[in-house]
Amino acid sequence: MARIGVDVGGTNTDLVLECDKGIFFHKVPSTTKDQSIAVVEGVLQICDIAGVAKESVDVIAHGTTVATNITIEHNGAEVGMLTTRGFRDILHIGRHKRPHNFSLHFDVPWQSHPLVKRRNRIAITERILPPTGEVAVELAEAEVREACALFRRRGLRSICIGFMFSFLNSRHERRAREIVLEEIPDAYVSISSEVANVIREYERFSTVAMNAFVGPKSALYLRNLERKVSEAGIAAKLRVIQSNGGITTIDGCVKKPVGILMSGPAGGVLGALAEARLAGIDNILTIDIGGTSADISMVTGGRFRIKNAHDTVVSGHAVMSPMIDLETIGAGGGSIAFIDTAGGFNVGPRSAGSEPGPACYGRGGTEPTVTDAQVVLGRMDADKFLGGDLPLDPALSEKAIREKIAEPLGLSVVEAALGIIRVVNNNMALTIRANSVARGYDPRDFSLMPFGGAGPFHGVALAELVAARDVIVPVSPGITAAMGLLGTDLQYEHTRSVITPLFTADQPALDRVNAVIDELRAAGRHELDNDGVAPESRVFEVVAEVRYHGQGFELRVPVAAGRLTLANKSAVIAAFHAMHVADYGYAFDDSLVELYNIRVIATARVPHLALPLVALGQLDDLNWARLYERPTVFDDGSTHMTPRYDRRKLGIGTRVSGPAILVQHDSTTLLPPGYTAETLAHGSLKITRA
Repeated sequence: MARIGVDVGGTNTDLVLECDKGIFFHKVPSTTKDQSIAVVEGVLQICDIAGVAKESVDVIAHGTTVATNITIEHNGAEVGMLTTRGFRDILHIGRHKRPHNFSLHFDVPWQSHPLVKRRNRIAITERILPPTGEVAVELAEAEVREACALFRRRGLRSICIGFMFSFLNSRHERRAREIVLEEIPDAYVSISSEVANVIREYERFSTVAMNAFVGPKSALYLRNLERKVSEAGIAAKLRVIQSNGGITTIDGCVKKPVGILMSGPAGGVLGALAEARLAGIDNILTIDIGGTSADISMVTGGRFRIKNAHDTVVSGHAVMSPMIDLETIGAGGGSIAFIDTAGGFNVGPRSAGSEPGPACYGRGGTEPTVTDAQVVLGRMDADKFLGGDLPLDPALSEKAIREKIAEPLGLSVVEAALGIIRVVNNNMALTIRANSVARGYDPRDFSLMPFGGAGPFHGVALAELVAARDVIVPVSPGITAAMGLLGTDLQYEHTRSVITPLFTADQPALDRVNAVIDELRAAGRHELDNDGVAPESRVFEVVAEVRYHGQGFELRVPVAAGRLTLANKSAVIAAFHAMHVADYGYAFDDSLVELYNIRVIATARVPHLALPLVALGQLDDLNWARLYERPTVFDDGSTHMTPRYDRRKLGIGTRVSGPAILVQHDSTTLLPPGYTAETLAHGSLKITRA
């Protein structure tokens, strides 16, 4: 039996295969027009590398940026919406929040790039009332049919339905869906009570609209991938990682693609967490630097964080879907350096991607990138990139930087290249600080873990800029996100609003909450049944989303016993106060605490990727691993004749002193003067000041 993790990035598609022969890694260029091409080709190639039959692959776990790219490029489906009469403009009004309070030129994404155009938002007569969900006005079915006729004339095939208070009673939404499918049988239909069955009409409507916006193209990609995998003779089960760090089925993603908006970056956090645990480290700052972007996150106490509900925003649109707490910026190996019209020196967010790629790739790219700067500074050897699979042309890098940056600014080519590196490093450091210091965490208590193909080039410099404790470089930095896909569990989440004042809650109120827990647990059990998960492999976690009465948003607090009782509700209240202190620095111990939503997470435990111990280091490891030496320019501007080492030949305890460059197929680690790298038990590197 073999398992494969496949992570698709903007530049490369990374693969890891685990079988009884060991663990194998591979990279192929991403095919941006159709990601499935690179995925299938990569799977077939890594099977050949490992010497295993493609028929023996049992599971393919996939991290994809398809849904993310749709939101970034604003090229999703044209959506039609049915909503309650009088509430047609909720998607336009939002929360009346200015994205930037003191800017005169700010953009309002939900208005400038609406998920549903106003002319396609059709008001329907119906009304459900709180707090019981009673029907005050029956659904006007004829109006739904008239709206469908309009959608047909306009060629709309993706329809979302969001009625007021449908989280209390979904009858009207379900009936409207039936009518839409009668009138437009091939429609992709999303209803808010299934996509985000919680209170807050704007966030609920925005989430169901986003589901309809990304749904058709995401479904097309996933079904196409499923078909191509089958046609290639691979009988594996396809699984997709979700934004919350769990994996799910293709069917689940097709129905609810809002759950995979942050699919790609989530794998990196999981892979980093797995290696941190092997190294015995609880606190890490993770930074995944690929060809297009850098994904930055923080792990505290050995657990990744889930974003607060008010922060779950994708391309400016509110999305009520749980996501790992991470930030993405346009900083990667392919980030383009340029001089703007005001004469400012910028790096990113525009990227050369994989097509045409950096200038040194020789594929027609003419703009200087971060990768070109690394080549000019002698850090990336032209004949060793990707193990020599992709030879680079240093002359093209030099030409791009000289013509576009150095000459216009009156700098030497080396000074311009150093400037590119310093600018991109400071851009990333600012985001790391915003994700740590600004939240009350001291980076001196954290190890910085750089990964992605470009990560270890920048690791030490970023650790210096943010004052991190040390640097931990994973075993295969360029494949870490793919490795994370084999280190997560099958997971389903179900949520429902059940507003209850906790302090004054009596037994009947708690019974009402527990009845909701039982319903959500049953829904998760049904999905695990469909996946054939054995009862002994199932775990159910109950999470209470709690706030102070009148507070804007809530925080997640675990319900350890899985049910609320008169005996344990005080523990939930205390845990909420503690969480509030951790997130905001204060708490109101005497204020009314209110349960807002209940969330049940149904999980199926699966075997995680098991990294083997590496061999003990020997006295001659450094001599054996030494390849050659070449002049290299470091961040302080100094040039040193710098040895290259084959990282795979360094055993446990072997120490390398800088200046040095540690080479491997999927990435390169830059070790400046004054630093030492030590190989840890499972092959990761610990870099500290000498």
